[in-house]
Amino acid sequence: MPNPTASVLKHISPERILRRATAICEIPSPTRSAHDAATRLAELLSEAGFTVQRPDADWPESPAVVARLESGKPGPCLQFTGHLDTVHLPFVPPTFDGTVLRGSGVSDMKGGLAAAAEAALALAESGALTAGSILFTAYDHHEGPWGDSRQLHGLIAAGIHGDAALIPEYLADRLPLAGRGLAIFQSTLSRDGVPVHEVFRGDCPDLTGAGSAMVLALNELNATLQSRTHPIAGTASCFVGHIASGEIYNQAPSVCHVHGTRRWLPGESSEAVRDDFLLRVREVADRYGATLDAGYRIQRDAFELDPEHALVKSFVASYAEATGGDTLPIGAKPFVDDGNTLWGRARVPAVTHGPAAHGAHTTEEWVPLAELVRVSHVYALTALRFTGSAPA
Repeated sequence: MPNPTASVLKHISPERILRRATAICEIPSPTRSAHDAATRLAELLSEAGFTVQRPDADWPESPAVVARLESGKPGPCLQFTGHLDTVHLPFVPPTFDGTVLRGSGVSDMKGGLAAAAEAALALAESGALTAGSILFTAYDHHEGPWGDSRQLHGLIAAGIHGDAALIPEYLADRLPLAGRGLAIFQSTLSRDGVPVHEVFRGDCPDLTGAGSAMVLALNELNATLQSRTHPIAGTASCFVGHIASGEIYNQAPSVCHVHGTRRWLPGESSEAVRDDFLLRVREVADRYGATLDAGYRIQRDAFELDPEHALVKSFVASYAEATGGDTLPIGAKPFVDDGNTLWGRARVPAVTHGPAAHGAHTTEEWVPLAELVRVSHVYALTALRFTGSAPA
């Protein structure tokens, strides 16, 4: 009897991975502007024989990319999914030196998407998928604060999601079974009137003082959060990364900005975390007589996966097979991604695993082609095991 895992690996082509990754990385796609990159990816999938759908998913400016591989027999659906948009930095076109691919999006996360697409194609060509199905999805609106995940939300609302998912983000050194939730706050303290010289400020609210007090209050919150720990996810946190007020040294400003993040643990309520934050910053604003726009936006919720779930067990076995027996330590997901959203919105368990890539959120992104090939192997093998097409 043919070995389905050996069969599918024979169909994975490094050259095709490189060609697809280069093709979609050649097209700039900052968040909210991924239309052309999505169209190119859809064309590549169509050329490979997939029937591709382009649902608006609440973002008609750049319809999502959806393709399916059906075995024709019952079984679970495994989703390969990720975003096509990139952070708003100067565009760097892709280059390849024979081993390493460089350029905007190659790490975060067009390279990983190309690897996932190759896994789906290898499953189709080999005929090794004999149960269940594969769903491939790609979309815009991922990167915050420019995007708000609306397109993935739209896909989920339309029922376009798998029973479990693999996400090829740039995380390769651990098996992330838990992760914190994230909110971004871009708070603004303001007063009536215009900026004035300090000697003419009268009794107007001291916005620089209010901003400083807010920073202190949030730093105190962060200190108290250090006692809240999770065995995998670590500690909750509140972080202030930006404060801005005034234009010169002796001006009484009319606006002060305080920006940062609030992260919470699995099992904590995102609504309760939000309400506590708002209570603290409103107290500061009221004390100084300032008007507050809290600018608090929940990005993604916390999650925790069952280590005995079929997806996790299939992934662990497949990673070992693809790497010659290696194992990944259990750890936390350090960032938030679409796996948090899939779990929070639809209770779809998702394992984030992608290439050991470098330079995400910089202009120096790079990834070895060998890593993209390895990811294709892991994804194809996991699909066979999870769907029941190969022994677990």
